[in-house]
Amino acid sequence: MAEETTQRILALKRDRQAIILAHNYQPAAIQDIADITGDSLELSRQAASTDARVIVFCGVHFMAETAAILNPGRVVVLPRLEAGCPMADMITAQDLLAIKEQHPAVPIVTYVNSTAAVKAESTVCCTSANSIRVVESFKDAETVYMTPDQNLAMYTARHTRKKVLHWHGYCPIHDRLTLDHIHKAREEHPEALVVAHPECRPEVLEAADFVKSTSGMLHYVAESSHGEFIIATELGILHPMRKQNPGKKFYPASRAMICPDMKRIGLEDILLALETLQPRITVPEETRLRALKAVERMLAAG
Repeated sequence: MAEETTQRILALKRDRQAIILAHNYQPAAIQDIADITGDSLELSRQAASTDARVIVFCGVHFMAETAAILNPGRVVVLPRLEAGCPMADMITAQDLLAIKEQHPAVPIVTYVNSTAAVKAESTVCCTSANSIRVVESFKDAETVYMTPDQNLAMYTARHTRKKVLHWHGYCPIHDRLTLDHIHKAREEHPEALVVAHPECRPEVLEAADFVKSTSGMLHYVAESSHGEFIIATELGILHPMRKQNPGKKFYPASRAMICPDMKRIGLEDILLALETLQPRITVPEETRLRALKAVERMLAAG
């Protein structure tokens, strides 16, 4: 059945002139059928360099919105509309307006893991890979305000002399990882290096050997001469790591680090999305243009 579904997806994809994007946290079967895998912003930017008319985004809602922001005029579909992000939902555009009123003239640096409406009210976006560089790009500002992830903000604050205020949001999956999980993983795999995502708690990041974004993790483990790694992020990333590095060993920091929203999409959902071009994700043009400016300011920062 899976093979038949796969063949129907591939045929319909050609007919629709579609491209399938899959985040690194998606199930293995979804990653394997995708044209491009990666992190959310990287996927949307790569899609923009193709001539695809339809973008099937296998991820969560804010990621499909980002694809719509960067790919105007193309059809963007999210196979499961209810695939959301709890952290992105922890802040609203109204919250941003209140922050700006409370902290006038303070740049608002918003993690790309946020809604289009929140991006539109922000000064600039950032990723987990470039947050420090983006914050440092404000030469005349001594203070910045980061949203929505408090853990990424605290990590960034430790690597800059600027004062970093922050919102109280967090990723429930990364935030549930504790120091005890790291200690236990090290006991079980004493030769392994710990590589953690910046969305983890400060004490977890302090205990890690390296802190990397999802794409940064993939690059690091591929280039490292070391052979064993404990990976402190969502379990989905272990699939591309093992696939790309068959001679190395990868262990989860905790088997509880599974994002249910990232696991909602199945092959049948992709097939239905290609057949119906639904659920379609759109962003109002005024919001899109303002959100795009925040993304473009980030890219200009390097």
